[in-house]
Parts: sequence; C-alpha cells; structure tokens
Amino acid sequence: MPEVRQKPKETWPDHQKRLEREHTSVGSKGVKYRVLRELFNAADYGAPQKRHRVFIVGFREDQNVKWSFPNATHSEDVLLYEKWVTGQYWERHEISAKNIPVLSEQVSLRLKRLRFQNHPFERSPWRTVRDALQGLPAPIESVHDCDGPLNHRFQGGARTYPGHTGSPIDEPSKALKAGDHGVPGGENMIVNYDGSVRYFTVREAARIQGFPDGYVFHGSWTETMRQLGNAVPVMLAQAIASSVATHLTRADIEMSSVLHPRVN
Repeated sequence: MPEVRQKPKETWPDHQKRLEREHTSVGSKGVKYRVLRELFNAADYGAPQKRHRVFIVGFREDQNVKWSFPNATHSEDVLLYEKWVTGQYWERHEISAKNIPVLSEQVSLRLKRLRFQNHPFERSPWRTVRDALQGLPAPIESVHDCDGPLNHRFQGGARTYPGHTGSPIDEPSKALKAGDHGVPGGENMIVNYDGSVRYFTVREAARIQGFPDGYVFHGSWTETMRQLGNAVPVMLAQAIASSVATHLTRADIEMSSVLHPRVN
C-alpha cells in the first residue's frame, strides 16, 4: 500500500501496525500490491556459487497477475550422484582416479539414499568452480603480457587461516564477498585438489557470478572484486526477472483484450 505513507514522527513499528490495520480493514486503500518474498540459493538456479539472497516481488493488484517464484533448475543431489554413483562428473573433466578427493562420511550417508533413486533426475547438477572456469587458461602473471582473456591476471598473497579457507574447485564456490574496507575475503580464493590456494582472478570471479567473458571490468583488482562481490548472480536474477516479465506481458495482453475487444 504505497499510498499509506508514514506520518511525521510516526515510528516504523507504529507505521507497520497502522499498515496492518489498513490491510485488514474494509474499503479502498488506493493502489495496492500483492507481495511475495522468498530466500534463494543461487546454486539452485545454475550459478556455480552457494549464495543466498532474498527476493521481494510485488504486482499491482489491478493487474490481476497470477504468479509464483520459478522452480529451481539445479540440484546438489544430482551433482553428488554424478560424482559418486555414475562418475560422470570426473569423466567429463578428465580427472584421474588419483586426483579424486576422498569421500567424506557426511556425503556417504547422503549417497545411501541417492543410490536408491533412478536417474535421470528432473534437475541439472549444481555447477562447480571447475565447471565455471572450464576453457580458461592459467592466469597471466607478467604485467607486460597482454595476451589472453580480459581481466585474467594473477593476484598473489593468497593464504588460508581460520575463517579464510577458500572454495574447493569441485564444489560451487562460497559466496564471493566485497570484503571490509575493500579487502576481499577468503571465499574469493580457489582451493585445488592438492590443497594449494590462490585468489580468483577478476575474470574467474565474473564467471562465477555469471557475467559473459566480453564484459570488461575497470579499476584495480581490489575495486573490481568489490564490484563483483556486491553483485547478484546473473543466473538467479535472470530466472526471476524473466518470469516476472513474462507474466506482466501476459497480463497486459489479457487486459488489452478486455478493454479493446476485437470485432469480427
């Protein structure tokens, strides 16, 4: 109810109570929105990153839009199944047996349930850091080397310590962070199968967030990583925004047909 505005000196809790009274009372409140909210994990929508974000979507009531949030398209269970039941994940990336990590006890318990399910699943597997970076060469280390992908320069100084452990290469990354005072957090590191770590390049972080390779970032490594850390993964935003756009277009067409019926 955007027209029911906060009064002078009215506190936010008091304003909320007045909104609740207006909402349950009889009579017109002017413009009114039907609002939905939900928490999402970007990995469930194809982002190679475990990043949780809340979306709040409202449709004006007179538009008569019938809508719900889109279903997830990707699943952790399917990734586990392709790793530890069929082995498709390791085959797809040509990973030799000696470089496959040891199966954890926690995952083993989940697999007992998954082994009784018949593949194929309805969803695609979660995408991993390795999936996202496929096709990228090693980062450029020389400041004089201009060849290779844009924004793909090595950044030194990566190290691990408690709370700063990085993202395993064969999992979706942890949520990329902008960091305090412009310093990216440990989630902005890649952890290889041998335990070695390094910082993501800007191009790698951009892929994890879903930006195309032709998207150019300007500024220092710290500044561009801050920009990326503040972004919403493209795959998740696109899934929700395109669904909203489709339903709004459909509602407009239906409204137009009512206001301007065709005469045969």
